Amino acid sequence: MAYSADSIEKKARDDEKLNKELIRIFKKKPPRNLDEIFQDAHERVFERVDCLSCANCCRFLGPRITDKDIERLSKHFKVKAAVFVQTYLRLDEDNDYVFREMPCPFLESDNKCRVYEHRPKACREYPHTDRKKIHQILDLTLKNTYVCPAVNEILSELRLWKAGQ
Repeated sequence: MAYSADSIEKKARDDEKLNKELIRIFKKKPPRNLDEIFQDAHERVFERVDCLSCANCCRFLGPRITDKDIERLSKHFKVKAAVFVQTYLRLDEDNDYVFREMPCPFLESDNKCRVYEHRPKACREYPHTDRKKIHQILDLTLKNTYVCPAVNEILSELRLWKAGQ
């Protein structure tokens, strides 16, 4: 299934009230195994969601680029770190490195990543729905429904799980 930014945003808007309520419940009284519940839903959803049919994260989200990312990517391109920074990065308002421009400079026309094996840590971990201590980023998870269709599907599955309890 191909995703458009408009269809993802519309679905997120349509589900926002339900998703907010679920997040409110999880924040107020999180199940002891919340990480495991999210991890299971994450794995099920990503068995059927193809990121290459979307790539919204690569078009609209500027990941924080760490020093290790800079080291790895500059080595990949066989340039000095300073050259990589000057070419691709800028400092944001939090004094973190981010891509100079979006979409990501490494996003190809077929939605593949030109530096996939060397991509930044934030890209490797996105959309963060399989991380430990998920309760710490529930608000971010809600925001990510507007970018990543998989996140909305994960929350939909979790709403069904919650209803069946």
